[in-house]
Amino acid sequence: MILARSIIFNLVLISWVILTSVVLCILLPFPRRAMQGVMYAWTTVPRVALKWIVGLDFQVLGQENKPSGAALIACKHQSVWETFVFHLLYRDAVYIVKKELLSIPFWGWCSRKCGSIPVDRSGGGQALKEMVRKSRAALAEGRQVIIFPEGTRTVPGQLQPYNPGVAALYAMTEAPLVPVALNSGLFWGRRGFLKYPGVITIEFLPPMPPDLNRRAFLAELEKRIETATEHLVAGAKSQYFQKD
Repeated sequence: MILARSIIFNLVLISWVILTSVVLCILLPFPRRAMQGVMYAWTTVPRVALKWIVGLDFQVLGQENKPSGAALIACKHQSVWETFVFHLLYRDAVYIVKKELLSIPFWGWCSRKCGSIPVDRSGGGQALKEMVRKSRAALAEGRQVIIFPEGTRTVPGQLQPYNPGVAALYAMTEAPLVPVALNSGLFWGRRGFLKYPGVITIEFLPPMPPDLNRRAFLAELEKRIETATEHLVAGAKSQYFQKD
């Protein structure tokens, strides 16, 4: 049953991506806000398909910590799921993404028009400055800037060093930085074909304190995100993945 539902969902998702890519390309000459409106609409179909085909929904914890204005959001990265969920949670969120992704025909072009902030991992200090500059511009517009501190997806329980880019944003933008934990990788795994029923939990944690030095900031950010993620993963395992 899980295999059949996963096949149907993946077919729906691929078809929807193709269709909306065409629509977004038509909108390329229009203002960015028009593109963002379509992105918000785009995310509703995967959410509905996950719920009604796979039986997978999500819940948000820590609503009191969820920023409503300009902010940096440093999120745990376990799945494709969190690469679009913030378009559901915010009408004008912007992601920091690998530069290579913006070169993908159609989808990359549209992502660039939506204001996605590219980061060149091999670009050194100049690339870091450019990322900070574009993040400042997005924050000045009242947008939420989403960054995955690990820079890549990890399986639940795996630890990946946090990249210095998130520390540079924290130090150089003066925007509140909110850590986010989740357990999406249990249900939609890294490069996983199968999608499992249940409820993904995403949790907004208290904002990081200001004026930490780089080393203290990275250590505290990792501690907060990984501790909360471990708790969410353990809870979901006991609730949805207990063996008979």
